Parts: sequence; C-alpha cells; structure tokens
Amino acid sequence: MLDHFISYGKQWIDDDDIKAVTETLKSDFLTQGPKLAEFEKAICDYTGAKYCVAVSNGTAALHLAVLALDLPKGEGITTPNTFAASANCLLYAGLKPVFADIKTDTYNIDPAEITQKITKDTRVIVAVDFAGQAADMEDIYQMAQAKGIAVIEDAAHAIGSKYADGSLVGSCKYSDLTTFSFHPVKTITTGEGGAITTNDEKLYQKLLLLRSHGITKDAALLGQNPGPWYYEMQQIGFNYRLTDIQAALGISQFKKLDRFVTRRREIVDQYNTAFASNGLITTPHEKAGLNSTFHLYVVKIDYAKLGKTRSEVMIELKNQNIGTQVHYIPVHLLPYYQKQFGYKTGDYPVAENYYDHCLSLPLYPKMTDEDVKLVIKTINQTLS
Repeated sequence: MLDHFISYGKQWIDDDDIKAVTETLKSDFLTQGPKLAEFEKAICDYTGAKYCVAVSNGTAALHLAVLALDLPKGEGITTPNTFAASANCLLYAGLKPVFADIKTDTYNIDPAEITQKITKDTRVIVAVDFAGQAADMEDIYQMAQAKGIAVIEDAAHAIGSKYADGSLVGSCKYSDLTTFSFHPVKTITTGEGGAITTNDEKLYQKLLLLRSHGITKDAALLGQNPGPWYYEMQQIGFNYRLTDIQAALGISQFKKLDRFVTRRREIVDQYNTAFASNGLITTPHEKAGLNSTFHLYVVKIDYAKLGKTRSEVMIELKNQNIGTQVHYIPVHLLPYYQKQFGYKTGDYPVAENYYDHCLSLPLYPKMTDEDVKLVIKTINQTLS
C-alpha cells in the first residue's frame, strides 16, 4: 500500500513559482499591474494567437467568449461530455444549450452529430477538447463557417496540445475564440484563472470591456474626455479580472509547460503499456497526428465483467491511497437540464455509455516513476 495519497490530479509548485509570487507581493501592484499584460503576452507568444485576455477563471472565459460574439437569441451546440460550464455559458448569454453526441474513440464531440443538430437558430458551437485531446476542430470550423455559425474552442484541458498540422491549440486557427482554464488540476495553474485568445481585434476590444465592468479609460474610445479621472461605462460588464499575483504564478508556470506535457505523456505511455493486456480496461485513444497534453487519463472499465460497481472500485482504491474521479456526468442528465429542457436518459447514448464505464486515474507531473508503478500494480490487483 502507498504511504501517501495520490490524487487524480495535482499542481506542481516549486521555488521559482513561490519567488515569482513573493516578488509581486512586494511590488507596487497586486492587481491591474504589469504582470497581467506579461502573462497575456506569454500566452500569445506560445499559442501564436494575436490577442489574449486573462480572466478570473475558465468559466468566466467561456461566459465572456459567448457574450463578445453578441449573438441574437437562438441555440448553441456543445458536447454532453464536459463540465457544466461549457453549456452554462450559453445560458448566461440567453441561448438554449443543445447537445451533440460524442465519438466512441476520443470521447470528443462528433462533427456528424453536430450536423444533425444544426438548425436555422444555431448561433455558436462550443467544442470541448476533452482530456486534452483537440476535437475535430478543422472539420467543425469549416462546417460552421459555411453556415455562418461562430465557433468557440473550450480548451480548458488543452493548453500545450497540438492539432494534426502541428499548430497549437489556442492559435484560433480553427475557432473564433479559444478559452483556457488554469485551475490547480490543469496542466499549468494560476490558482484560479482563465484566458481567452482570438485573432479578431473587435472581439478583443469587447473582451477587455466585458472583463472590467464594461468600463474603459482608453482616450481613443471615450465619448468625451474632461480630465484624467474620467472613465465611461459603455456596456454592462463584470469583474472578471485576474490579479497580478496570479499572473506572476502563471508566467512562472508557463516556463515549465513543455516539461509538464512531456512528463504527462511519459506517464501515459507507462499506463498504456501496463494496461494493454488487461481485458477489463480500455485505454485512451489518441487520434493519429494529434499531440495531447493529457490533462486526464480516462479509462473505460467493464464493471459488469469485473463483478464490482464503480463505487466499490473507487472506494477500494481510495482505501489504498489512490484517488480517482469521474469525468463527467453528462450535462443533459444534470437535474437542472432535465427540468428546464426535458433532457432524459437515452438522448445521447454514446455519451451515456461512456459515462457508465469511465474512470480517471492519477496523472500529474509530480508523480514519480515509483508512484506510477504502484498505481499500476494496485489498479491491476483491484481489477482482477
């Protein structure tokens, strides 16, 4: 048995991160200072996007991304295999969430299913890069452009991931906007935090306003300018700012991103090799040509053949100091969505079948090889 608890995900904070935060705490700016712009530039430099707006969390990023598009009332399409925020952001903007089922191999939204869900009222597609693997963004973007539909790529799991052509998620090559999350279990963290990238200057300017109460002090945007104190609230906005403290941590974390991704993939390779011969486990499928950061390592388990429930497996593993999680309860099965929109079991059978069998195993860069070996041994013993 392990002598320490291994959770399904965990941040890596080192002395460089602590130093970066401490230096900012001693500086003149704790918020609305230079570190925010530096962090945003780091994201642009890395992804290749023209513009970036960092915000307080990944949900705020999704919210503002939809609002910036200034869409008429209608519908938005997303995947049921995601956290609720990917659908809730549509509700925040007055759009009805519509779901398209997932692919059987990658568990990402299926472009063929999207096609079946598009109507004259479809305004936007929110495609999620589940577990770090990019969705079929090129196909989705081409389909959307042909029909005048906007595309948001929810890349909360996918900072550092690459498309088949080698370009980076976040470049907005196949989306109007891309959103990120920097929660502690994500590949890099700012504690809480998020960001939106885009190549459209008009969207960028809207995002800046929306992030901070709809208020601007930019002289070029003011209707009048009676003095240096003056500002204008030009639309309704929110306080979704990221602090300089968080941005300083993000800058430091960014310097380790490639190393984090490399280590994640090393652990995935060890898992895939070890579980290949276990007939109860289906390991993750990575589509040819893609390069995933593997925010999550999700397996499917044949619980019926095993003779144990998922709950029993999770409890057995927890008692042996191994943490697991389920990603995700399909959004359409959440009580709010069932009550408000009439969604029910059976509406999205692929996502529901996936949910019945999935389990996320521990995966984070700070895991040692010994940790990985012990997890593998314990998993195989529990599933025997």
